[in-house]
Amino acid sequence: MDILRKKTIPVRKIDNNLISLVENMFFTMRNADGIGLAAPQVNNNLSLAVVDISCVDKYKDEKPLLMINPVIEDIHGECLMSEGCLSLPEIRAEITRPEQIFLKFYDINMKETKQEFNELMARVIQHEIDHLYGKLLIDYLDKDVLKTFKKKLTEIKKGKINTEYPLHIYNDNFHGY
Repeated sequence: MDILRKKTIPVRKIDNNLISLVENMFFTMRNADGIGLAAPQVNNNLSLAVVDISCVDKYKDEKPLLMINPVIEDIHGECLMSEGCLSLPEIRAEITRPEQIFLKFYDINMKETKQEFNELMARVIQHEIDHLYGKLLIDYLDKDVLKTFKKKLTEIKKGKINTEYPLHIYNDNFHGY
């Protein structure tokens, strides 16, 4: 399944199917101990993602976020941090991303919102937006680092990694080998 490598399509209307999808995504993300999930990760090609970092002590007061048709309008700073991905279980890598982002997105009522995000919330949002454009965290890695994950990536691609949530396998040549 190569949905993880395709650009999503914009959400045009809110209906019961979309509301069910959003509820399912929050449930799936939390059940998998994740802090973010994009629609392609649940085999849907719509431009939406959910984030909830409140399980991290430092961010326990942060409210869950639904982003429909999100667009990063501006970025500032730089931060290196370890990232993982529910679509690439057992893979963690140091990734450099902007530390602060200015985001335009729509809420469940299709009301446009513009908001600034920092630190972990900014990072998770960027990670999920990458999914909406078919980009994975391994695309940030140089050839040598990527080679260290070759065996694990092959196992993921062949479906040999067990997860407690549905894992959508992608057809991809792992860039760099």
